[in-house]
Amino acid sequence: MHLLDTDTLTHLYAGHPQVVAHMRAVDDPVVGTTIITKSELLRGRIDFLLKAATSAELLRAQQWFTRTEELLAQILVVPFDAHAAALFDQVRTTKAYRKLGRADLLIASIVLANRATLVTRNVRHFTPIHGITVVNWVD
Repeated sequence: MHLLDTDTLTHLYAGHPQVVAHMRAVDDPVVGTTIITKSELLRGRIDFLLKAATSAELLRAQQWFTRTEELLAQILVVPFDAHAAALFDQVRTTKAYRKLGRADLLIASIVLANRATLVTRNVRHFTPIHGITVVNWVD
């Protein structure tokens, strides 16, 4: 299983040629994302909608929000389960990982629990985490 981080999923939706090529070439029948990435994407769209200052910005924000919901409906979204939650408890209390952001630790926990490969441009954020496999499809 390959799970796309927020940056890679955004590039996929934008039609980034390298990400699209990797997506087509990956020898894995299961490619998806995490519930954390889904929440990050939707939160960004909601923030844009709430901050829109003009009617044109409001309409554009609504279109982006709707498009994002439609695209997310087409991809597997892996939720937290008991195993991922237990792994989160372990990684968040590990001294070596304290500088990592909470969202990264949540994503890493889901990736580890599912023995998946994380696809992200932020490879250095995740490489300190023991047992995680990380690849970059953009650079």
